[in-house]
Amino acid sequence: MSDLSEAEERPGLTIGISGPARKSLAHRLIGLGLRLHGARTHYIRPGARTDVSLLDGLVLSGGTHVHPERYGQYPEVTARYDPARDATDQHLLQQAERVGIPVLGICRGAQFINVFHGGSLCQNVTPLRVNTRHRPLLLPMQRVRLVKTGRLADLMHSPVIGANRIHSQTIKRLGRDLQVTAVDNDLFVQAIEGTGSQWLMGVQWHPEYLLYHRGHRHIFRQFVLSAQQFKLARLEPVQIQPGLTPTRSPQEENP
Repeated sequence: MSDLSEAEERPGLTIGISGPARKSLAHRLIGLGLRLHGARTHYIRPGARTDVSLLDGLVLSGGTHVHPERYGQYPEVTARYDPARDATDQHLLQQAERVGIPVLGICRGAQFINVFHGGSLCQNVTPLRVNTRHRPLLLPMQRVRLVKTGRLADLMHSPVIGANRIHSQTIKRLGRDLQVTAVDNDLFVQAIEGTGSQWLMGVQWHPEYLLYHRGHRHIFRQFVLSAQQFKLARLEPVQIQPGLTPTRSPQEENP
């Protein structure tokens, strides 16, 4: 079944995309990757007070560096920071964790997920690299090894995949309730997933620039499928037993 035919069968889904004040090509491509699989999108700018309970999924996109104060350090490199966006993403992840909606982090988004869970970042990984370097966004020329069975391995059907790379920061100390699911040839983290019940994934590369590649397109597909399953679970009817008051699932009680 093609991606376009799948898009016609999805129920109404709304996915929030958190990003900078001004949209870039990357954010438009993320939206395309989601719409290919039938989801609507809602763009979230820094400072927005979005009610996450009204969303079916959340994407934290790439962009500026996460400010080191978020993980107890001082800036060691000259970089662009966006404190308003950091605060917004923190607020969004707090709500998303409480509600339980699926979350996908891309590049900075994966790093922020790690920081949110108490982890830290290496502020400049470039001098530490030996076997990898920056790769063009449109070409999957970086080798990424899937190191643990998980959602990503199920999607890719291969222990080694091609990806792009433009980041200069990377995950250093892994956050709580997370597991590493991919590394590059220098053994730096390239993907993480949550170990709890919430669908939670972060990839260090930019799959939105690789939508022509089925494996990377399937990242968005699986994310949308998870959002669909979450929405259907929230829409389950109230269960009534004889002699008892109506009961709801935890999601329905706290939508």
